[in-house]
Amino acid sequence: MNITTNQPIQQKSLSFDEFLVRYGGDNRYELIDGEVFDLEPTGPHEEVAAFITTKLCVQIDGAGLPWFVLQRGLLRPVNLGMTAFRPDIAVVNRDELTKELLWSNQSILTLGSSIKFVAEVVSSNWQNDYARKVEDYAALGIPEYWIADYAGNGGTRYIGKPKQPTLSICTLVNGEYEIQQLRGDRIVFSPTFPGLKLTAEQVLRAGR
Repeated sequence: MNITTNQPIQQKSLSFDEFLVRYGGDNRYELIDGEVFDLEPTGPHEEVAAFITTKLCVQIDGAGLPWFVLQRGLLRPVNLGMTAFRPDIAVVNRDELTKELLWSNQSILTLGSSIKFVAEVVSSNWQNDYARKVEDYAALGIPEYWIADYAGNGGTRYIGKPKQPTLSICTLVNGEYEIQQLRGDRIVFSPTFPGLKLTAEQVLRAGR
């Protein structure tokens, strides 16, 4: 997720309902522990997100799966009352939506079982993508989480030295993510989309 500053845009903490009233209809904002962050994606960020989305849609359509890529929506974990994530990419299982109490009136998901795959494209605010969301997406039971760090912005504890573009594939095993870091011409293996034929470089360079 691209956030130009790691500071919230207001000092007063907001509840989820307050956030919805003030910012819920704008894709630029997400809520984390009551703090509102302004999401301002760069051009390269959007290219990488669009490339991943396109490849996933081909796989979904080809396999005839009852899934779709969420275009506008919030992920509000039921156990985190003052948090509403806005993933760059989320693949939703249409068959699970009958369990989502808010879905018929609002583009809001609350259950990890509704989500088959999620991805964040990293720009300046790498802390949430590598730390906070790894923990929370795993707790929700989301089977697969990609962190596409196309500029190598993540901290050295996460992507090592020297820092370089890295695709992290997080696969849920026994309630926690096992993380594989890929660079260059390393082949991507996705448990959710085994038919994908991509290298890390293709993803991080948006197919260029």
